[in-house]
Amino acid sequence: MHRGVDGPRYTPRLRLKPKAPGTGYVDGAWWPHSRSLVDELPDLLAVLSVRLGPIERVVYSLANWFRTPDRIVALGRSVRLDGYHYQPMNTVYVVGVNRDRLTLLVLAPETDPGYSHRTMMRAAAPNNATTADDLLMTDVRRATSRADRELAESRWDGEGGASAR
Repeated sequence: MHRGVDGPRYTPRLRLKPKAPGTGYVDGAWWPHSRSLVDELPDLLAVLSVRLGPIERVVYSLANWFRTPDRIVALGRSVRLDGYHYQPMNTVYVVGVNRDRLTLLVLAPETDPGYSHRTMMRAAAPNNATTADDLLMTDVRRATSRADRELAESRWDGEGGASAR
């Protein structure tokens, strides 16, 4: 079993929906500093334990993280870490001893800060019901749509039309 660090290493980059009955696919978003779940979890669990109480289990996608032990000690408690291939990519489930659960969208550590901030804010919006995959693709869709529109306008202009700019 891996022992967590004694003090906080990082301030977790985390946004949560307001505490209320669950809405949507995710309860918020987390942007870790690394792909080492063992290094990242102690500080995250300290914050989430305020909402969930003592943490019992974390479920994660094996594809998103470096090799991880089956358990760590965080906040003086043993926390089970369950990695699965079928766990939705870019998500973690954090489960309290009372069985309350939070589902977090996980942004890769190397993600652009502006994109991460926008995505985290959308994920934490009170009535957001967007899937994790759709949250991650929103900026890509907007950029593609804008580029397609600009290309169409330039073609129109090039063929003798006049755009409404």
